[in-house]
Amino acid sequence: MNVVLIVEDEILEREFLTMVIRDELCPEDMLLTADNGIEAIKLARQYRPNIIFMDLMIPELDGLSTIEEIRTFLPHSSITILSAYSDFSYAQKAISLKVFEYLLKPIKPKVLKEVFGKMLKSTVSPPAPAPADNKPVVESKETRDDRSTFIEESIKYIEEHFKEKLTLEMVASKVFVNAKYFSHVFKKEMSVAFTDYIIQLRIQYACRLLETTNYQAYRISYECGFSDPSYFNRVFCAKMNMTPQNYRKYSHVVNHNDAASKII
Repeated sequence: MNVVLIVEDEILEREFLTMVIRDELCPEDMLLTADNGIEAIKLARQYRPNIIFMDLMIPELDGLSTIEEIRTFLPHSSITILSAYSDFSYAQKAISLKVFEYLLKPIKPKVLKEVFGKMLKSTVSPPAPAPADNKPVVESKETRDDRSTFIEESIKYIEEHFKEKLTLEMVASKVFVNAKYFSHVFKKEMSVAFTDYIIQLRIQYACRLLETTNYQAYRISYECGFSDPSYFNRVFCAKMNMTPQNYRKYSHVVNHNDAASKII
């Protein structure tokens, strides 16, 4: 599996780079982005990318200083500099840091793809697939720990904000992970897709409100994070096999019977 890190503070430029590089990746590859030097170092330490595209003029820590720090723990990663300046001093420093290429902006998609292809060939090949006897490829403890960490962080964030408008991209950005990769790992670790997990939490909360309040169904839908009451009703029926109104009646009967049995 290849891990690619793009460091670029300009939103449009970052989206362009991401779009071009993503088209060249395999499904199992990971694509990360950062908009400043400090975040780039943090992601590089956590995910150890074998390919990095680094803009020079980025906030908090400039590109060359960021590369210099990353080189202390990733000496063999293939790094290409992206710059709007052809200053010789920058190029000279880049050579000393053993960068793969120095690309001047604006960068044409064709050139970017060609350089990326060469970088892939220059890096260490991904682990070989499992042999014919179907023995599984064992993930490193570090990889498993990294996954567990950002999944735990994402679950905590989701449980605090599921009643708000929440998208996969928003949560992935909070844990500094590419959205596509986050979706894949989340489903693998939680055995449920991200959207279904959010719906489960909202329906559970809706059940609690139906049991403990006199709120109308439309109000409960908004309280649980649904923007459309009719959609809430459809989802509730699909998950609980009854309407919200019938669930309220059912829960009151059950609670009444439980209370009566305790008195007896």
